[in-house]
Amino acid sequence: MEHESYGIQVNGNSVHHVNRSLYQAKMKIRKPKWNIRASEMSRKTFNPIRAIVDSMNVEPNPSKNMIALSIGDPTIFGNLPTDDNVLQAMKEAIDSKKFNGYAPAIGYQKSREAVSNFYSCPEAPLDAKDVILTSGCSQAIELAIAVLCNPGQNILVPRPGFSLYKTLAVSMGIDVKLYNLLPEKSWEIDLKHLESLIDDKTCCIIVNNPSNPCGSVFSKSHIQKIIAVASRHCTPILADEIYAEMVFSGCKYTSVASLSTDVPILSCGGLAKRWLVPGWRMGWILIHDRKNVFGNEIREGLVKLSQRILGPCTIVQGALEAIINKTPQEFYDNTISFLKSNSDICYTALSTVAGLRPIKPSGAMYLMVGINMEHFPEFESDVDFTEKLIAEQSVFCLPATCFEFPNFFRIVVTVSEDMMLEACTRIKEFCEQHYHLHTDSIIQDIECDK
Repeated sequence: MEHESYGIQVNGNSVHHVNRSLYQAKMKIRKPKWNIRASEMSRKTFNPIRAIVDSMNVEPNPSKNMIALSIGDPTIFGNLPTDDNVLQAMKEAIDSKKFNGYAPAIGYQKSREAVSNFYSCPEAPLDAKDVILTSGCSQAIELAIAVLCNPGQNILVPRPGFSLYKTLAVSMGIDVKLYNLLPEKSWEIDLKHLESLIDDKTCCIIVNNPSNPCGSVFSKSHIQKIIAVASRHCTPILADEIYAEMVFSGCKYTSVASLSTDVPILSCGGLAKRWLVPGWRMGWILIHDRKNVFGNEIREGLVKLSQRILGPCTIVQGALEAIINKTPQEFYDNTISFLKSNSDICYTALSTVAGLRPIKPSGAMYLMVGINMEHFPEFESDVDFTEKLIAEQSVFCLPATCFEFPNFFRIVVTVSEDMMLEACTRIKEFCEQHYHLHTDSIIQDIECDK
């Protein structure tokens, strides 16, 4: 086949013959254009709390001061300061000028020893090699999920549960299966449902005790049953224990690892809640592996993951030994006493409100309240209910849709006692204004009168 060509005279002298089809093809090559897209991980990252809260298009009642019972930061109202010994430890770490440089990726040896000594017990012994220091408990959870799971595998997560578990997992391409907690049993795990979700792609079970958002504390016997399920299926447990020991009088905290003889546990914790310093971003992973199921691979994996970004603030690491060892028991006791008092005030007050069903907490900083939606027909959902509560009463509670559990809302009990009493009064007034006796209840009453 002949190719059509034509001549081009250059500078009036020689003639160059050019292949027309080749020339046209080159002319069709487009100039590169900018086409920068966000990564798949960033597009998969989704925080349901932020999405729901940011979508609330509502202004509080200008005649009433805002009371935010929605934020899990115990320091926000200024009524729960950390202990003076904690502050002194930080001052001494700064003044020593020893902690201004980089630390090892997994944390200073001495700081890890302090954590291991604090949490070690005969039932679950720990050494410094079993501790990874992290930038808050959130990073601990992220590293634990990342070291245990691959894309396409799945994790089991409580419902209702802390939304971060799903946010992190989905961004990594890990599927999330939600197992039910039972409000009628003080938020114990539905063990049959939990076990039914386990398959050959399940890489870990997340257990949060004490619980956010429920304020529940599992009994020793219940934890033993959870461990038994994990043992039957050879599935490790990621224990979110950021609220460890934050339990009310009459209740006892038991760590998951202290009851496990064969199931390996990655326990995630930190300073944030118990020491009331969430902004200091000091967390840790405790590696409990009494049967050496993890072997070296998981430990080495955690070290490698820690090396991507150097971990927690070196000054806090430098102060950590003194923080842990010098904080007096009285400080912990006073914090728990305050939280229990506020929880009791809130539970007692809302128990008398028609249409609401608070579930009594046993620890942490939260209380969940059920909404009998049939008695509030003008509201479409718990999100709608809490949105109108802001608009009319300037009280902000987090709708439990944020925790995959609709028709409930969560209350944070860290506000002052006066604010808690005022908030409960406003919630009661709001419910009284919007409560409607359900038609079925009216018919039932008429039948009883016959």
